[in-house]
Amino acid sequence: MIEWKTDYSIGVDEIDEQHKKLFEIANRAYILLKNELITDKYDQITAIFAELLDYTEYHFSFEEKYMTSIGYKKFLSHKVIHEDFVEKVKNIDLKQIDEDQDKHLMDILNFIVDWISEHILVQDKNITRSQ
Repeated sequence: MIEWKTDYSIGVDEIDEQHKKLFEIANRAYILLKNELITDKYDQITAIFAELLDYTEYHFSFEEKYMTSIGYKKFLSHKVIHEDFVEKVKNIDLKQIDEDQDKHLMDILNFIVDWISEHILVQDKNITRSQ
């Protein structure tokens, strides 16, 4: 389980709230992983992937508009990081998920947690440090 801490705040309320939503998605994946009563989790896993993709595209668009509004100098490299994330999520083979559902849920969680740690704590914090 991943919990929001003030360390993750970049100081832009709307972006911080959107980041909290990413934590919520990760926590739903964690709860599903730990639920031993559900034997077939495929539909829930694919729903989590779909939500993750939809929400990150919305969030990245918002964040990119914010960066351009403040004249963030590293906008293009930051945008590439966003595009790489979206491509990685889009390229997940949903057919493989059905074969080992818990493994893929764990992969989702590791991916989101690692990305949150790197992206929010380093990349996104740089947005507000540059002002």
